[in-house]
Amino acid sequence: MSDNPATWQMVEYEGFEIHVSPRPKQPDDGRFTYIGYVCHPGADPAIPGHAVPFHADGEESFASIEDACYEAVHAGRSIVDGTHPDLSVLSLVTGGV
Repeated sequence: MSDNPATWQMVEYEGFEIHVSPRPKQPDDGRFTYIGYVCHPGADPAIPGHAVPFHADGEESFASIEDACYEAVHAGRSIVDGTHPDLSVLSLVTGGV
């Protein structure tokens, strides 16, 4: 989950860190997507169980890097809040990581 660290942005939310990285959807098409993960502050996302990874759904794309980042942070917040339909931080909380 590292890639180029300069492309990652971090937002603190409700005692967690949300890390997001906008990516070009296709080379030279001007659309963007994102990847990200949620973790406890200071956790190493490379260690299994220390982060909850997420990404944009299938064909979802955005007109700008800013739009992709905004949606990525929104998705991360929904994971922390427990409102994401598929992902949760429960394993981070109960696992003691």
